Amino acid sequence: MRSSAICGLALALGFGCATAADAATLRIGLLVDPDILDPTLLRTFASIEVLNAMCDKLIDLTPDQRFVPQLATEWSWSQGAKTLVLMLRRGVKFHDGEPVNAAAVKYSIDRHRSMPGSVHKAALAAIQSVEVVDDLTVKVNLSSPIPGPFLAQLVTSAGMIVSPKAAQAAGEKFGAHPVCAGPYRFVERVAQDHITIEKFADYWDKDRVHIDRIVYRTVPDSTVRLANLQSGDFDLIEFVEPSDLPRISGDQRLRVASAGSLGNYVRIFVNVGRGERANAPLGRDARVRQAFDLAIDREAITKVVFNGEWTPANSWIPPESPYALKSFPPQRRDVAKAKALLASAGQPNPNVELTVLNIPAFMQVGQMIQAMTKEAGFDVKLLSLETVSAIQAGEKGDYEALLMGWPGFTDPDMNIYNVLTCKAQLNYSGYCNNEVDRLLDAARASADLSERVKLYTRVREITAAEEPDIYLYHRKWIWAHTAKLKGFIAYPDGFTRIMDLTLE
Repeated sequence: MRSSAICGLALALGFGCATAADAATLRIGLLVDPDILDPTLLRTFASIEVLNAMCDKLIDLTPDQRFVPQLATEWSWSQGAKTLVLMLRRGVKFHDGEPVNAAAVKYSIDRHRSMPGSVHKAALAAIQSVEVVDDLTVKVNLSSPIPGPFLAQLVTSAGMIVSPKAAQAAGEKFGAHPVCAGPYRFVERVAQDHITIEKFADYWDKDRVHIDRIVYRTVPDSTVRLANLQSGDFDLIEFVEPSDLPRISGDQRLRVASAGSLGNYVRIFVNVGRGERANAPLGRDARVRQAFDLAIDREAITKVVFNGEWTPANSWIPPESPYALKSFPPQRRDVAKAKALLASAGQPNPNVELTVLNIPAFMQVGQMIQAMTKEAGFDVKLLSLETVSAIQAGEKGDYEALLMGWPGFTDPDMNIYNVLTCKAQLNYSGYCNNEVDRLLDAARASADLSERVKLYTRVREITAAEEPDIYLYHRKWIWAHTAKLKGFIAYPDGFTRIMDLTLE
């Protein structure tokens, strides 16, 4: 019997009917629209999420946070952990048919280090040079020993290797048609609608790739994203809100997967040094920032907006981390002290413009902060922007206060260095303290956990007084997917792994 006849019989009997083409396509619902699909220039978590299926990295991460080979089969340190030698996998091809070799790795790392607009410049600043030893051997020379943080960079987009031929030909437009060496290759992108990728026939580990095509669509509203999953329009959705969990648990067609966060936190950037917009009460005076912080009830936010699933924060390190800063519990609300600080600053009723992402949960958090800080004397106006526009505002310094999340990576260095040091590409606050930079450099160079905790604690003591960032809460990762999707594993870095997935 032909498939169309079987499908017709199934529909006549009142059953659904999925065609072979449907079964071969995985439809993923994203929270945020990716910006540029270039591992060097991207600014959004969503871009890394999509590229993770297209661009293999030198090293990957296991669910229990161990480093494992991907494009590099092995690696070793020498010269007092200042030289890293990477041995590459043999016979790997980019999507354009070009070989993945030591020259391509050198090109990609140098591109991450030096390309104008690269998000990795500060994180890779310790690299002095990258050498091609032979066709499958690369040597990376560092100015100081930072083995843990440096390897952790290579499991992110900084470790993604791009085709030199394609990147050189496309220049700044490479992100419109990325060419890497991952299990899927780019097909098309329709702006504000969808991104399609398809299985790469010459992938080096193709026996573990079982889904032919992936379509990503962006739906910022978590409730609408879940409705699309329930209706069958999505097979997998990310960033499930805790308030939606009861609806999922009562649906036998769906499954939930979750993982603890490596450092997934939400905070408020305060513009303290980025042009004219820093010349506002909040930007000019640390006492006003401290008062704003004291007026916020983190416990109430996590309970009301997130059903108590998220954890109040007062640093970039989650409490379950071995690096947790135990001497810095979350700030407790103290409206009287906040008012006293405003009085001492001569600003009893300061105006603040708080920029928030146009995502329902962020809007709700913004509204709660608006109401809470009003009790202390603040007059907060909310400005809602879509994610890419909010990021652009942060980069330009075109804001007073900006509510934004950070996805969290393997090593705590990766969750602070690139947003706090003086020359960091993602330092939207414009904060610069040479002592903080020195401490963070020392923490990068240390292999001793207790020593690093001491250094991070001192960083937090300094920044708690100056308040360029106001930490709010830590999130964990929650996905939901159809029961027909098999093999899905939640990873603590929040990125979806496509390998070994099957769709019935």
